[in-house]
Parts: sequence; C-alpha cells; structure tokens
Amino acid sequence: MMLLAGCEVGPKYARPNVPAAPADTFKEVDGWKTAQPSDQLQRGAWWEIFGDSQLNALEAQLTTSSQDLKVAQARFQQARALIRINRASEFPTVTTAPSIASIRDSPNRPYFTTTSTTGDFVLPFDLSYELDVWGRVRRTVAASREEAQATAGDLETVSLSLHAELALDYFELRSADAQKQLLDDTVKAYQDALQLTINRFDGGAAPKSDVAQARTQLETTTVQDTDVSVERAQFEHAIAILIGKPPAAFTLVPSPLHVQPPSISVGLPSQLLERRPDIAAAERRVAESNEQIGIARAAFFPTIILSASAGFEGDSITNWFSWPSRFWGVGPSAMETIFDAGRRRATSQVAFANYDAIVASYRETTLTALQQVEDNLAALRVLEQEAQQQKDATASAQESLQVFTDRYIGGADPYLQVLTAQTVALQNERNDVDILRRRMDASVLLIKAVGGGWNASQLPSATQLGQRGKDQAWQNMPKSGT
Repeated sequence: MMLLAGCEVGPKYARPNVPAAPADTFKEVDGWKTAQPSDQLQRGAWWEIFGDSQLNALEAQLTTSSQDLKVAQARFQQARALIRINRASEFPTVTTAPSIASIRDSPNRPYFTTTSTTGDFVLPFDLSYELDVWGRVRRTVAASREEAQATAGDLETVSLSLHAELALDYFELRSADAQKQLLDDTVKAYQDALQLTINRFDGGAAPKSDVAQARTQLETTTVQDTDVSVERAQFEHAIAILIGKPPAAFTLVPSPLHVQPPSISVGLPSQLLERRPDIAAAERRVAESNEQIGIARAAFFPTIILSASAGFEGDSITNWFSWPSRFWGVGPSAMETIFDAGRRRATSQVAFANYDAIVASYRETTLTALQQVEDNLAALRVLEQEAQQQKDATASAQESLQVFTDRYIGGADPYLQVLTAQTVALQNERNDVDILRRRMDASVLLIKAVGGGWNASQLPSATQLGQRGKDQAWQNMPKSGT
C-alpha cells in the first residue's frame, strides 16, 4: 500500500505553446525611441515615469482605498483559504462523540424476560483516512494552489487596470483644463476683436454685419468654453470613485496638461508571457485544468479508506475509564463503482474539453496582449509625427490670423476672412491639446499592455501559499476594512 501511494494517474503538465511573433520582435517597434535605463518602469509604481507629483499622490490613494481592489484582494484570500481546506484531506480526520445515557429495556422486548435499567457511558474516538493511492487528493491540492496563483494574477491585473484607468482619467482631466485655458484666452481675444469691429462701425469704416459676425463668433466660442466644464467634472468624479471617495468630497485644482510622453521599454514579444499578470493567471488556470483531468481519471480506480475506532464504554461512571472498558477496531476498506451508466467517462470528457477551452483562452489572451502592444506602439509613433505636423499647422494658422487681422484693420479684406482665420487657428490649437492627450493616453495603455513593470516571479509560490504569515510582498495590498 505504501508503494501504491506513489501512483498518480492523469497527464503531466506542460505549458502550451502560444503564437509567436516572427523574429521575436514587434512589428510597430520600427522608428520607436528606445528607452534609456532611467526610463525603465518601476515595479509597483510605473506611473512615476510621468513625473507628475499630483498623479503619484492619487495613485497611492487608489492602492489603499479602491473598493474594486479590495474585492480582488478578498477573492485572493478566499482562494488561499481553499488550499488549506483541500490540504486537510491529506491528513486523517479524527472525531469523537461522547455520550451518557440511562437505558431502560422494555419488558415486552422479544426474548427478554426481565426489566432492567442500565447506564451507558461512551467515549469513542474515530479515525478516517483516505489513502491517496491514485493522486486524487494531491491533484486537488495542486489545483487549488494553481487557482490561488491565478487569483493572485487576477489581483495584479485588477490593480494594473485600476491604476491605468486613474492615469487615463487624470490626463483626460488635465487635457480638459488645457482646453479650458485655451478657450478662456480665445474668448478674451474674441472680445477684443468684437470691440475692434464696434469701433470701426462707430467710425463708419465697417458695416454692422461685421459687428454681428464678431459677436456670433464670441458667443459660439463662449459656449464651447462652458461645455468643457461638463467633461472635466465627469473625469473628476470618476477619479474620486477610483480612490474611494464620494465626488462631493474631492476636488482637483485646475492645471493644464503640460507633461510630455516618456519613452517606454517594451521588451520582446516572448517576454509578455512573464510580464503580463493576465497571461500568467491564464497559464496557471491551464495547469489547474490539467489537474482536473487527473482527478477525473482517479474516479475510475477504487477509493481506499483506512478506518479506526477506539475508546471506553461502561455502565457507570465508576468503571467508565477502567482498562476492561476499552474497545478498539481498525481496518481498511475499498469502494469501487461497478456501474454508473457512463458518468465517470462523461466527467473525464468534460475535464478534457475544459482543458482545451482554457488553453484556447490562454492563447487568445496572449494574442490580445500582442495586439495591444502593437496598437499603442503604432499610435505613439504616428502621433509623435502628427504632433510635429500639427505644431507647424498651428503656427501657420496663427500667422494667417495675424495677417488677415492686419489687412482687415487696413481695410483690404472683409471681416469674413478674419472669422475664417480665427476658426482655423482655434481648431488647430485645440488639435494640439488633443494630440498631446492622445499621446499620454497611448503611453498609459502601452505601459498597461507590457504589464506595468510586473513579472511572473512575483506570483506567490506554492511554499508561500502554504504559509500563514502575513509578511509576503504579494500580500502588501489593501485588505478588507483598511
């Protein structure tokens, strides 16, 4: 029986192959500025690469106060506790059920001629232990450990997503601040332009239509200026919720977007398998589903139980614990299903099908990660070129506006030319701000796509999952109630 305990049915686990990029390089990396050592992402604080102290403070608050992060942390603690539940099956179960009773036999009982009242004092100890001959218990424990590791990966994925969402909302809000500042300045410029047309009208140098056109331009821009406040308020409220505060208790002082996108190291496509927590979690669930196949196969073999019972039984408290009152019994038993109408075979087929599905999901997660990196590499590369082109276009539009304004003052052009130049200049200036916003968003999404500085080595090991201590680095996350 000791030799049989070393048996284990079911397939050995091997990490499935995933689609690989040709030459192990990203297609869109051509033309991408290589990050310097100082630009490398910091584990656990990747947002510091942007050099914005206000963003750093908000991200720190999210780490300790996000309710979604607390939910993910609770799920991990639950998965970790399930390991101990399943691991308990590796040890014997010992129970006791002491009883004291006064028993009176019925005089009408068959083959019983006398009536008597006796006491029954029992102190039994029962032991039950399943000999894990086919590895069912071992595989169940291993599966729960792998699920806990996957849940730890889920926790890191939630953390990465929440921190990235906060950064996106923050840059969107700062972009709205920049748009607000631009429109405020434009409204002031249009007020001066309106006053210019009024003065020219009063002097008989311009028709009343110029005044009407200038006033329309001013009022239209004022509406745009006011409308930006709605978008800003929504992003401010979203940030408040992310850091665990009611919107009414949170305010960010306006500050136009002024930071520039950092250079980011993307590494190699093959490294994504180790740098993305969602890929690591998917791979751990593949390993877990492999264990489930072994568990299903173990059901085809007999279950062997070692049982034992011992204790004391007497008819009074005076002889309850005397040596003659002892009793005991020990012996193994085996149970094998002879006929189940194909239930075990179907269960095994379910396990194999589930494995195939999870492998496909793992590969799809990897492909999606590769796509996200390529998408944002392309966005940053193209937007960098677009930003320079837009800068030139904005300078030309401002120069054109100045020329047409001077010509209008000199009476060489109608005010319509000034209106057209104003509209073009404002649109180009707003495009400048919007392109910077898109570049910042793409930078955040690229950092998220490459894992935010995370590495699969940060997943808790089987040894750590078996410990009850609270000092592991992967446990330094917000707990429920903090």
